[in-house]
Amino acid sequence: MKNPLIYQSTEYDCGPTSMLNAISFLFHRKDISPDVIKSIMLYSLDRYNKKGEAYKSGTTGMAMLFLANWLNQFGKVKKWKIYCEVLNGEMVTVSQNSRIAECIGQSGAVVARVMLGCWHYVLITGIDNEYVYLFDPYYRERPFPEEGIEMIKDAPKKMNRKIRHSVLNSEEKGNYALGKLETRKCVLIYNKQTRLTMDSIEYII
Repeated sequence: MKNPLIYQSTEYDCGPTSMLNAISFLFHRKDISPDVIKSIMLYSLDRYNKKGEAYKSGTTGMAMLFLANWLNQFGKVKKWKIYCEVLNGEMVTVSQNSRIAECIGQSGAVVARVMLGCWHYVLITGIDNEYVYLFDPYYRERPFPEEGIEMIKDAPKKMNRKIRHSVLNSEEKGNYALGKLETRKCVLIYNKQTRLTMDSIEYII
């Protein structure tokens, strides 16, 4: 059984929460080791704020890179069917031919860094010609005033936002913008057992 996705508990833990949601989205609960949960929390929340206070500025891109590598190594050692890949810069864009779309098309998920007042991590789980579907771990009840951002309340195991491509691809600082090309970061995450490669797609056809 797969669990509903979860919301962050504080103002700061969007990074680990989105990584935990990626695991819950891709794997059944019985297949998830407690080692994975412990390590995601242990290696995230590594940023200090301007006052020098630990953990109160969220999770760095370096920590996300480390987590992706740790999950790959853990998967090899424990024979757990996970694979992660980190994308940076111009590779992080949303279109039908993008690496993000390719990942989603292969039944993967993407932890992406976007703007939401400050840098913020979300989980992308779906994409079509016009919209990206994602789960934002920051709980909110009021709709967004901006065009191209819609709330979804009936898919707790997959999504709670519907975002137009143009909103995500923006290089400005609006809500859910990926920001300047040179600063963009995301992690592609796959369950290798359910991943649809070109070979498997051709076989199904």
